[in-house]
Amino acid sequence: MTKVINHIKEIRLKRGITQIQMAEDLQITRQTITAIENNKYNPSLELALKLIQYLGVPIEELFYLEEDEV
Repeated sequence: MTKVINHIKEIRLKRGITQIQMAEDLQITRQTITAIENNKYNPSLELALKLIQYLGVPIEELFYLEEDEV
């Protein structure tokens, strides 16, 4: 099975952005940021594009697919 993994937390922390600030800027809840960062929730395409634009990184740097070993 394939999972979507992200580097949002690492990039956010490197830029000194808090979850609260990011949530306010993107008009979503801090709980949504937490769920996405912990790979418990995959953002919608619209939110994924907003995250890419907000953090200023290419999609390949923010998200990747991880294959489960069988």
